[in-house]
Amino acid sequence: MSKSYFDTDNNAHKPFELPGARPHYNPDRPGQVEHIFLDLSLDIPKQSYQGSCSIRLLPIRNGIDRLTLDAVNLNIKSVQVDKVAQNFDYQGEQLSIQLSEATQIGKRLLIAIAYSVAKPQRGIYFIQPDKHYPNKPTQVWTQGEDEDSRFWFPCFDYPGQLSTSEIRVRVPNPLVAISNGELIDTTEDGDYKIYHWSQQQVHPTYLMTLAVGDFAEIRDEWKGKPVTYYVEKGREEDAKRSMGKTPRMIEFLSQKYGYPYAFPKYAQVCVDDFIFGGMENTSTTLLTDRCLLDERAALDNRNTESLVVHELAHQWFGDLVVIKHWSHAWIKEGMASYSEVIWTEQEYSLEEAAYYRLLEARRYISEDSSRYRRPMVTHVYREAIELYDRHIYEKGSCVYHMIRFQLGDELFWHAIQTFVEDNAHKTVETVDLLRAIEKATGRNLLFLFDQYVYRGGHPDFKVAYSWDGDPNLAKITVTQTQAAEGKNGSKDLFDLKIPIGFGYPLQEEARSGELGVKNNSQLQTHNSQLKTFVVRVNEREQSFYFPLENKPQFISFDVGNNYLKTVALEYPIPELKAQLESDPNPISRIYAAEALAKKGGLEATIALSAALKNDPLWGVRVEVAKQLAQINLDQAFDGLVIGLKDKNAYVRRSVVEALAQIKTAESYKVVRSLLQKGDPSYYVEATASRVIGAIASANLEEKPKEDKVLKLLKGVLEEKGGWNEVVRSGAVAGLAEFKTSETALNLLIEYTKLGVPQPLRLATIRALGKISIGQSPVNLERILEKLTELAKETFFLTQVAVAAALGQMETPKAVRILRSLAEQAVDGRVLRYAEEEISKVQKNIGSEKTLRQLREDFDQLKQQNQELRSRLENLEAKSK
Repeated sequence: MSKSYFDTDNNAHKPFELPGARPHYNPDRPGQVEHIFLDLSLDIPKQSYQGSCSIRLLPIRNGIDRLTLDAVNLNIKSVQVDKVAQNFDYQGEQLSIQLSEATQIGKRLLIAIAYSVAKPQRGIYFIQPDKHYPNKPTQVWTQGEDEDSRFWFPCFDYPGQLSTSEIRVRVPNPLVAISNGELIDTTEDGDYKIYHWSQQQVHPTYLMTLAVGDFAEIRDEWKGKPVTYYVEKGREEDAKRSMGKTPRMIEFLSQKYGYPYAFPKYAQVCVDDFIFGGMENTSTTLLTDRCLLDERAALDNRNTESLVVHELAHQWFGDLVVIKHWSHAWIKEGMASYSEVIWTEQEYSLEEAAYYRLLEARRYISEDSSRYRRPMVTHVYREAIELYDRHIYEKGSCVYHMIRFQLGDELFWHAIQTFVEDNAHKTVETVDLLRAIEKATGRNLLFLFDQYVYRGGHPDFKVAYSWDGDPNLAKITVTQTQAAEGKNGSKDLFDLKIPIGFGYPLQEEARSGELGVKNNSQLQTHNSQLKTFVVRVNEREQSFYFPLENKPQFISFDVGNNYLKTVALEYPIPELKAQLESDPNPISRIYAAEALAKKGGLEATIALSAALKNDPLWGVRVEVAKQLAQINLDQAFDGLVIGLKDKNAYVRRSVVEALAQIKTAESYKVVRSLLQKGDPSYYVEATASRVIGAIASANLEEKPKEDKVLKLLKGVLEEKGGWNEVVRSGAVAGLAEFKTSETALNLLIEYTKLGVPQPLRLATIRALGKISIGQSPVNLERILEKLTELAKETFFLTQVAVAAALGQMETPKAVRILRSLAEQAVDGRVLRYAEEEISKVQKNIGSEKTLRQLREDFDQLKQQNQELRSRLENLEAKSK
């Protein structure tokens, strides 16, 4: 499944387990499910369907007289076993079948359940035009992960059961139905058509899917197998632009994993209102239609390419090799996320892949520091969907990379291929990956899994350097700051062998193999070579001494940056400058930029400005722009502005973002002129719209007229519709910066109405939380009323946006609305977000700032009261 994240920002290391969390285990198996056959007829206008589900079961024990299936809110009409009616109990969540004959080992049962479903809550979604959205397409699609298949058909709904499957479905013309496996038959039936799909390879229930719509079909192929893209008619070009690399990706992953793509076809169906980025149903991935790129969006959006390769990677990791229990989901999600990295390496460069990994690591680190810390493998939770977080995606990816670093390229891919080969069409747990590594390479990596997988956290390193010129000794002091002082045997410590490199100007061909995973000649963009030593870091603080012939120019800690960690460098300015200029590894250059910005001053500013102009990797330039903004000097602004001319849209976006930190009349002018001129990139324009709000709303000495900026942003809202509402969502975020403006608030409330394009409406709902902070008590009530009304909507993404808005507020009333949202949530994620946002609001309320705000509100009310009283007395005097 593709990621879909909503950050929350809480205290360090809150527990992952919320009240009500408990251990979860797969149930005992009564037997092996061999085949599931759904025969359905859809009534789309009524959002309902009826039909039958047949399950062939091979018992593995004698004497079982009751079978329990998962089935939520289904209308069960009858149950037969081998064509004989059976007694059953059904309370709305589980279907309990009383077998008239107890099971016998080896004697198959055919269970046939006739049922119907009306207005399902989850599992299957009916999308149709309505009075607010008359242009919405008519579609039906399913979403099974994690335990939602039970909402659309009765089943043994856990990943440990693998079976073949078949879906026959009757849909009105001209709609088409797409499902797993091969289309074995289509039959005309008056105004209807019956599609019959068959999936001959075993897979779990959560990967069974159905997608129905009036799609355009674009055909491609890989080695004779059909590769198809289904999108709304009129978006064929966007489909090719967004998914056109799929056949090459199939070839690439087939080779990397050492196992040719295993299914009869690969379809990608883009659907409306999808609640994830994508879902890897076997041979039939569903994607959000928001991933379809137009020409301009493709300038600086690689998210779609990453999404496409992520879901495709699941066809091996997740679909061919299936996890036995949700607690091991990192095996598939980590590899799908790591496949984004290796595809970046293949398609762009090793350096871009290194930067991609850094961004993944940061997303995990932000969740670890602000949301909760947890082991990657845990079976204690309330609902399995809670596990789908940055620990299993991004941290999982980083763990795969560390395995690759430990083994080296050749052995790593041999181990991965052994894992896939040995477990194809079977279920796995984390230990199976360890076993495959040991079988293929003889290496036991349990030490790495113990530190990074089976417990939470990562090392936070502080690295200091000094040079003693007399004996020519370099001294490196490494501190693991995540462990408390004086706790040397602490369980928070990591025990790792880390390469430390000393950089010198390049004199000879650099020796290969020093830059981590790949041959470093491919990373040799900078004129230096490294003399590398490997040290064992296993205490809270250690000092290492290195006899060197000459003083090094710079020091590279964790050469190649292969470990998941945070690093603060405490080196002198000359070494940091040399590292920023000359370290061959882009991540090391970024760490140097961060350390320089902390030091501040003119010398650091000049060095960072030069890197923003000259660094060959756009990712480093993006990071340098962020760091320049941290320095409070006019020269930092001059250095930054040059970056607006960068050819790379990602860099221009980062520069505009950075200008938000520099709230001066100059930065305002620069951003305003950019907004008026426009930029080829949607994202640069969106960022400028938000940033101009942030600059103008700050108390500048020459504060530009608020009205001017509000008018400008109103203009963006009126004129800049377009791809996924990116630019207008930027303008909405800009308006939210005017926390005391009633005009800005009125505009925002306008854009939360039904009928406003969904991405823009969701962005506006979130913005209500931000703008609430400085509003008058009367306006605060309006915001709360609006959010109360919005919280009643049932669409998942609306509920998440409402929770995010409320979480930014500083009033106890927000907690009330969040509680009612949590109580009525049918989705475990909404429940969790609402609860997390409650603790944020409580934290906001507890702060001094809020007490001050309450006093101000009280004074304001007193004043308003006084004014009203004065006006009343005036009126009374007049009336007399």
